Amino acid sequence: MSGQLILVATPIGNLGDITQRAVEALSNAHIIACEDSRHSGKLVKHLGIANAKYLVVNEHTERDASAAVVDAIHAGKTVALITDAGTPGISDPGGVVVQAVIDAGLPLTSTPGPAAFVMALVLSGLPTTRFVFEGFLPRSGTDRAERLQQIAAEQRTVVFYEAPHRIARTLADIAKVCVPQRRIAVARELTKLHEEIWRGTVIDASTHFESNEPMGEFVLVLEGAAPADAASADDIDAALDSALASGMSVRDAADAVASALGVAKRVAYQAALARKDRPQ
Repeated sequence: MSGQLILVATPIGNLGDITQRAVEALSNAHIIACEDSRHSGKLVKHLGIANAKYLVVNEHTERDASAAVVDAIHAGKTVALITDAGTPGISDPGGVVVQAVIDAGLPLTSTPGPAAFVMALVLSGLPTTRFVFEGFLPRSGTDRAERLQQIAAEQRTVVFYEAPHRIARTLADIAKVCVPQRRIAVARELTKLHEEIWRGTVIDASTHFESNEPMGEFVLVLEGAAPADAASADDIDAALDSALASGMSVRDAADAVASALGVAKRVAYQAALARKDRPQ
């Protein structure tokens, strides 16, 4: 009997979103690989699956667990891989296991299902034809600053995740590097009782979530930047006013706006000097 790996997408909140194929895959699997057997055990019990055998595959054990998965498949066993919620490998463990199974020349498949970033994207009201998924932003340092500048200049719709205790800071940082009127949708608690999609501008989003306690898991969907040749003098002035008002230096404000709008740094710097020196 030949074994295989099955990546099984599970609900991101509402248990009604489990698919029949996912139930069958979990029911028939010899091993259920999961991040936390206590958490996944609740879902498995809810589905009426008894005597499940678990293998812990999380960010700390994924590389070592990959060898166990490969050995199990070689032995003719079917391994179903799930995460705490959503589709394995999307900002969750799974990618290392998939690569190990491919490298071993073994079969794998997937049962498609929920992914929070896809749901947030289609509910955002922003363009969906071309988009980029950023996962989680770096938490601090140069890596975070560089990623924010890249996002500010990205012309495709940008989707990324954020934790509730960092959402206010992240929105404030986005408001600093993007044109104030750039649109954003902030989704939280998707598929759950208190599901909410907040839509507006980046500057309004920063203000709103600074004064309203954030709760739940968040997905941010940011409108793509305008093409470089579409930036008007008014766009440049508005972006500079926002950057300077946040406390940025003339040089830093000019660099941020040049990156966000795709204009020459010289042009942004001269405009920043003019805005800084204007009478109050």
